[in-house]
Amino acid sequence: MERPFPTVAVVGLGTMGAGVAVALARSGRRVIGVEAGPTQALRALDRIEASTARAVERGRLEAEERAALLALIEVGDDLTAAARADLVVEEVPEDLELKRSLFAELDRICPPETVLATGTTALSVTRIAAATSRPERVLGVHFFNPVHTMRLVEVVRTVLTDPQVAEGVAELARDLGKEPVAAGDRAGFIANGLLFAYLNQAAAMFESRYATREDIDAAMRLGCGLPMGPLALLDLIGIDTARTVLEAMYAQSKDRLHAPAPILGQLVAAGLLGRKSGRGFYAYEAPGSSKVVPEARADARPRAAGREVRSIGVCGSGTMATGIVEVFAKAGFPVLLAARSQEKAERAKAQLARSLERSVARGRLSEQARDAALALVTPTGSYRDLAEVDLVVEAVAEDLAVKRELFAALDELVKPGAVLATTTSSLPVISCATATSRPRDVVGMHFFNPAPAMKLVEVVSTVLTAEDVTATVLELCAKVRKHPVECGDRAGFIVNALLFPYLNDAVRMLQEHYATVDDIDTAMKLGCGYPMGPFELLDVVGLDVSLTIEQVLHQEFREPGLAAAPLLEHLVAAGCLGRKTGRGFRDHARR
Repeated sequence: MERPFPTVAVVGLGTMGAGVAVALARSGRRVIGVEAGPTQALRALDRIEASTARAVERGRLEAEERAALLALIEVGDDLTAAARADLVVEEVPEDLELKRSLFAELDRICPPETVLATGTTALSVTRIAAATSRPERVLGVHFFNPVHTMRLVEVVRTVLTDPQVAEGVAELARDLGKEPVAAGDRAGFIANGLLFAYLNQAAAMFESRYATREDIDAAMRLGCGLPMGPLALLDLIGIDTARTVLEAMYAQSKDRLHAPAPILGQLVAAGLLGRKSGRGFYAYEAPGSSKVVPEARADARPRAAGREVRSIGVCGSGTMATGIVEVFAKAGFPVLLAARSQEKAERAKAQLARSLERSVARGRLSEQARDAALALVTPTGSYRDLAEVDLVVEAVAEDLAVKRELFAALDELVKPGAVLATTTSSLPVISCATATSRPRDVVGMHFFNPAPAMKLVEVVSTVLTAEDVTATVLELCAKVRKHPVECGDRAGFIVNALLFPYLNDAVRMLQEHYATVDDIDTAMKLGCGYPMGPFELLDVVGLDVSLTIEQVLHQEFREPGLAAAPLLEHLVAAGCLGRKTGRGFRDHARR
């Protein structure tokens, strides 16, 4: 079968356009490059020659392949040359009227069968198509930067796009070695539609001084395995670009979560656009540099010294509790593993022993270190044995009544001056603290699962937590080789407050039949470098757990956009909770 679109015109040969032109030529297609004028055309040709020369230097391309590739590309400034193409891909700046004017001209120049594609990342493909007399042959084809490494291509249909045209462009993408996903026409499409709402909330979180830029970025990298933190990513994308995308999203959705955070407008007005200007959320060595320059904080002040911690108690016998015990024991701390019965405590220690044995088998731990860690753990079925420990970590069920009852008991049993920490991921720490007569000694210490492997710990201070208590937990995290991030006591802390609205947005996207489960997951993994797609992650976390967190976030912030998607509620009601029940957004029983 003949390959689709043997000749393709690319109008606009900036970074993206040049990358698309090279990718097309590498597939053996003839490419007609069109720039705005003779000078721009010469620069574009230089850009293509330089990028392909670098590819040869780095071993991504043979010299003979480069010569053949360049022979397939012609670059000029005459738009009428596009009439010889089967497909025209537009990659001019993100200006709606500029694109509409260009498409009207292409419509006049090109034969009726020519397909016209816009590379817009956020503008309405439908409004661009409306400037032509052939809207059924107009669609969006959104490549990701850098084109030579990014496999994702979003193929965007309007309500008028001929399905065969969309399938032809998808086949072209596959022929280029890309992974096409089908999307409808709304601002941001799939990847940017989910990504930029999350980036916007991170910017708002920083603006509210809830957490530092470093802690927000570290939390999302270490807590979710993301390749970059959100604020560093905004600097890389360009804060002006991000604000433009968000404005387009808000214009369509009217969702306040898409309204650009005020700090984005302030940074743009000040010319602080991120890496390209040398400063954005971070300061860089020079414009275009990726090297961050440390800045002195105006509000920096000496931190209080922490309290001495020589022994630790952990309450609970589940997976999180035993994982936390393992963390402390491997760091050399004596640990009391306290459960509701001696039998449960012994079972938890046996589970710990199996975990340590697996580490030995994988070469991550020596037999001597395993034995030393086990020797430091004492199982007990009585909370009274915690009387003399210096710090107690609560890791019982995520139920506020259960936690408050435990904290009230610890208040009576544990010596004065001991730090009481809760590992809650979504409940208010202050509610645990007020169950005691010593709320100044209570702090959040949110480990991530599996605790031995995950480096992140969210350290959550309430309005009553003493400074030396926060300092104690921060110092302890360093001793057990964890990365602590500080935040205040509000729903979701850092990670869940940013992660779960993104997951909820993905469910809404599916619920509205905008894209499929597989296409949404593929878009986020290939387009954003996420380790898992949102539906893969929801099925792993558990849809019931996810729903509870969504409800807590909505109840706390009362933001309409945070209300749990009805589809998520319906699946939970039907008992489809993810992997643990065999069915969630996917049917795991058949796999």
